[in-house]
Amino acid sequence: MAAVQVADSLPSGQPREAPREAIPERRNAFRRLSARLCALRPDDSSSARTEIHLLFDQLISENYSEGSGVAPEDVSALLVQACRLVPLNQNHLVSKVSQLIHHLLNRLQVIVDEQHLDFLLAYTISAIHQCSSWTHMEILQALAALVYCNGSKWYIPTLIVHITFELFSLYAFSVPGQPYLEEPYQNICFQAFLTILQSPKSSDMDDITFCMLLQNALKGIQSLLNGGRMKLTQTDELGALLAVLKKFMFHGLPGLNIEMPTVLYPTPLPQYDGRTPIKPQQSESSASRPTLKKSKVKPKKIQQGEEEEKESSGEIEAASVTGTGRVNLHEGNTWSPSSLGVQSLPLDGSGAAGKDGVSSPFSSSSWKRVSSSESDYSDAEGGMQSKMRSYQAKVRQGALVCFLSTIKSIEKKVLYGYWSAFIPDTPELGSPQSVSLMTLTLKDPSPKTRACALQVLSAILEGSKQFLSVAEDTSDHRRAFTPFSVMIASSIRELHRCLLLALVAESSSQTLTQIIKCLANLVSNAPYNRLKLSLLTKVWNQIKPYIRHKDVNVRVSSLTLLGAIVSTHAPLPEVQLLLQQPCSSGLGNSNSATPHLSPPDWWKKAPAGPSVEETSVSSPKGSSEPCWLIRLCISIVVLPKEDSCSGSDAGSAAGSAYEPSPMRLEALQNDRQILCITVLLGLNDSKNRLVKAATSRALGVYVLFPCLRQDVVFVADTANAILMSLEDKSLNVRAKAAWSLGNLTDTLIVNMETPDPSFQEEFSGLLLLKMLRSAIEASKDKDKVKSNAVRALGNLLHFLQPSHIEKPTFAEIIEESIQALISTVLTEAAMKVRWNACYAMGNVFTNPALPLGTAPWTSQAYSALTLVVTSCKNFKVRIRSAAALSVPGKREQYGSVEQYARIWNALVTALQKSEDTIDFLEFKYCASLRTQICQALIHLLSLASASDLPCIKEILELNGNMVQSYIVQFLKSGAEGDDTGAPHSPQETDQMVRMALKHMGSIQAPAGDTARRTIMGFLEEILAICFESSGSQGALPGLTNQ
Repeated sequence: MAAVQVADSLPSGQPREAPREAIPERRNAFRRLSARLCALRPDDSSSARTEIHLLFDQLISENYSEGSGVAPEDVSALLVQACRLVPLNQNHLVSKVSQLIHHLLNRLQVIVDEQHLDFLLAYTISAIHQCSSWTHMEILQALAALVYCNGSKWYIPTLIVHITFELFSLYAFSVPGQPYLEEPYQNICFQAFLTILQSPKSSDMDDITFCMLLQNALKGIQSLLNGGRMKLTQTDELGALLAVLKKFMFHGLPGLNIEMPTVLYPTPLPQYDGRTPIKPQQSESSASRPTLKKSKVKPKKIQQGEEEEKESSGEIEAASVTGTGRVNLHEGNTWSPSSLGVQSLPLDGSGAAGKDGVSSPFSSSSWKRVSSSESDYSDAEGGMQSKMRSYQAKVRQGALVCFLSTIKSIEKKVLYGYWSAFIPDTPELGSPQSVSLMTLTLKDPSPKTRACALQVLSAILEGSKQFLSVAEDTSDHRRAFTPFSVMIASSIRELHRCLLLALVAESSSQTLTQIIKCLANLVSNAPYNRLKLSLLTKVWNQIKPYIRHKDVNVRVSSLTLLGAIVSTHAPLPEVQLLLQQPCSSGLGNSNSATPHLSPPDWWKKAPAGPSVEETSVSSPKGSSEPCWLIRLCISIVVLPKEDSCSGSDAGSAAGSAYEPSPMRLEALQNDRQILCITVLLGLNDSKNRLVKAATSRALGVYVLFPCLRQDVVFVADTANAILMSLEDKSLNVRAKAAWSLGNLTDTLIVNMETPDPSFQEEFSGLLLLKMLRSAIEASKDKDKVKSNAVRALGNLLHFLQPSHIEKPTFAEIIEESIQALISTVLTEAAMKVRWNACYAMGNVFTNPALPLGTAPWTSQAYSALTLVVTSCKNFKVRIRSAAALSVPGKREQYGSVEQYARIWNALVTALQKSEDTIDFLEFKYCASLRTQICQALIHLLSLASASDLPCIKEILELNGNMVQSYIVQFLKSGAEGDDTGAPHSPQETDQMVRMALKHMGSIQAPAGDTARRTIMGFLEEILAICFESSGSQGALPGLTNQ
């Protein structure tokens, strides 16, 4: 950009000096043009756009120089006025105003004041988002001039990072089918972002600006990993990234300030294969030396004894939290045992304090302060402090989201080398807990950040079964160091303890759901058959109250966790004992985090028998109660939703939770909307056929959203993605893509009905050609694809503008498209396919720009429809073909007199055969078919010419009584309440006949011609019969006298 900026300068970099005698003249010219521009007001008319174009051209053509005498404030005011006159949907004008900004700033070397600079920067950045890609070069030149000529020291890097991210997201992976950013450029971007993250905050940069800088750098790396598909293969590269991510995961966390090395190095892992080690020494020799915690024999015994005491005493658990689960904080924020409540939360049905070992959800006010939401401190703190904490929380969230992308881009065996850097371990007695993901889960004041940390932890635990399989609890304490297997077992225990602490303390339903999902991942992968008993029992008893939580997602995740416990290393004796517990164990107690909702009683009621001691899991003897979990699951499946433990709205919430919704999308911030769209377009390239099919369908839903369907760029991107999927080898993918193509073309028709023609003008004609060709090929595919392909063809032919049809390149493709529709109408395909083809044909007839009536394909199209309306065995297809025959609004569109006669005759024949069917299921559509045929006949009469009357008279003489009876029935159907499927009221149908009668009266028939009089008498008799049956009087005079 810097190179472009000085393109008009001399090699020395200094602009040419203007002659002194030319300076006043140029200054006056500038003022004159500026005055004309400032006098204009925003106007979308073509004349206004032309005038703005001319003014811009004159301003750009002037050869200004630094000494031209033009005041900087005048230049700033002119540029702001120019931007205000140019809306962002006018690509050509945006390109021109960008050239003007670049030209004036570079030639005049003016400094734009801060207020105008903010406006111009916001305008150019918005232009990058909204304008077509061909304008981006000029916009970037303008942006370069604004930044390099005017940016302050701290503003420039922040803006560059922000713009780099935005442009990268636009160019790297926004267009399906196009190559991603090349690898050398990916590495350059990655190193630039990483350098920013590693650099300390400069003294002249305020904290909020620094947070914004960090956020944008993290977003940039995330985009590289997600959309750019960048792979982190170098150890130093990955270690440097993980080091900065861990540092900024805790950025601004109250009372915590950690220093990280420049690079995190992995711990050498043993070759784990899920088998039990033969000798403990094998684990010792292969354990990770740099991070293993050595301990003497005596402290190890004390730690083991403490662990045993935890299982029997809730007080010891509460008193030891500081030593086993907390990070040392700065002075003034230190947690001490005296600040923690020792009051237990009974969850095992007995009221005992210590059965679960995690019975102390901190009752002191300290815990409430730490776990509150971000909004809780905004009232107590000043506005600036609240804003600062909000920005710091966004940095932590950005680091966690970037970490999640990193996890997905590296192999699991590489990831587990950094296990000890992010996963907590049971600390030695008296030593502080190291910072980890659980530190954020337990201490971060933002529920969104806590949820992000849990998502990262879930991603690490997912698929970790083989790695965790080496874990093993041992009672041998005579070791000088901790074996790797024992270290992993200790991590698993600590994860259980911390997650259960987080469970009872969490107040946000969304974060609570993530905690339970994380527990389910842990339970699914931990080797409980190699660990000490009671871990699953604690989880089981603690989760049971949550199956009645008010939030449906919490209930669903709770059932998922219970399912994971039941299926763990079956048959595990501990799980068998848990299933034999009485149903009321753990369900009769709840707390503030688990609101009470009464489930149906029948699955809780135990059959008569000896009472069961609910306080002991290990002694279920004497209980004859069937498994309560099975009863619960059956009740949820079988009972109506209002009778089950779900809330009254749970069914609808669960049913629609994953259906894309325009309201949900519009509720997201703009960057989130872009993220959703970018992810979808990127997933369209997936090699997984199921993912690709689902993506195609989702794009077909998104393109119908009101907030997206008028975005030409999005519709075009979606079209390219769908067309690519239409060529996939998988029939399922092609079927979903064809459905989405039908939806996209429906969007084109909807946009035609809006008063703004800009969408039709800006939509690419080449893309229309490509869509037509793809739809033609898809119409030859299997029925699943063909049904929507013909629907798309009809919409595309309807959408074509006169400017398209006049081009020779479209003539051939239009002929091929209509021939494909005709072929599909006549083929013996599935009835849905033929119905869609008839519907598409009617859509084609709607376009007045098409040469319907004069083109060679006209007679073929009408012949296909008349054949279907008289002979197709499916009455729905007949109805649709009759509807298509009644679409043309002008007589000349029906072609010659012979063609008109064939259509009229076919409709009368179809009316006569409207009850001829051997399929009983088709009888229910007979009335609807007759209604549609009667409408078509009346429509044809209202367009007939004098030359058409003889053929109409001839047919009426043969079948007049039959036709009359059905039309009378059609007119009376609404008043009599017959279910004929008529879409019009009796008044409207009556008006249709009157209009046909009036048209007949206006025809100038030759002298002695009786056809006109016969047809008019036919129509008048129909109206007279209808009025006599309804008791109306005096309605016909006037028409008869015509």
